[in-house]
Amino acid sequence: MLFLLEEVELKPTEMAIYNYINANLDKVIYMRIRELADATYVSTTTILRFCKKFGCQGYADFKSQLYHYAKSIKENNTVIQSLDQTIFTEFLQRTSQPDFQKKLNLAIDYILQSELLFFVGIGTSGIMATYGANLFSSLYKFSLAVTDPQNSPVYYVSEQFDEHICLIVFSVSGQNEDVVDYINRFRLHHIKVISMTNSANSTIARISDLNIPYYINVETYQETNITSQLPVVYLLEYLAREVYYQKHKDM
Repeated sequence: MLFLLEEVELKPTEMAIYNYINANLDKVIYMRIRELADATYVSTTTILRFCKKFGCQGYADFKSQLYHYAKSIKENNTVIQSLDQTIFTEFLQRTSQPDFQKKLNLAIDYILQSELLFFVGIGTSGIMATYGANLFSSLYKFSLAVTDPQNSPVYYVSEQFDEHICLIVFSVSGQNEDVVDYINRFRLHHIKVISMTNSANSTIARISDLNIPYYINVETYQETNITSQLPVVYLLEYLAREVYYQKHKDM
């Protein structure tokens, strides 16, 4: 709450003060205690009690904490950069290199050898997992999207599916603990793991049978990862079409 990490128990009147401060940060940091009291229709004594609930000695201390809090918000609200098309051009150029093509061909082999595909991701990567499952269900065979690994248990997998399942994992950082745990649980069943991460130097990349890194600029905004998923979309569409062609070339 405001500059505190933990929740503070507030009475209805204090909650009204909190809501006013939160909505008028730029104005409140310059207000005197009487002005804030008048604006929120309470006494200065009520304002002081409110400040103490936030661990402050008095109103001056509260305003100082509030000032630094407002400043940090402004710093985190920096304008994001325009989309740089060159990073996508460079990525597409890398996909034609022999080493990259070798990874893609191996991914195609793993997928063609599998009877069931699980596409795994959380957040934006979860959207990619859903798209991948829909795409491969249309062009290859029925696939499942797993966007909540913690609530998608894999303790009971029939032995007849061992070595016939392929896990296709998406993660920009390659470090999501829930996804790492999910992969490790599936590892008990001898399945193949293909991962698409922004770097080959990550936990998910290292525990995968095959990692396809795309290496583009990582971007965050207000603690949210907004790194482009365009490389992942390309990889999914490329693999889906190639798998389709391989499956039907002799028909």
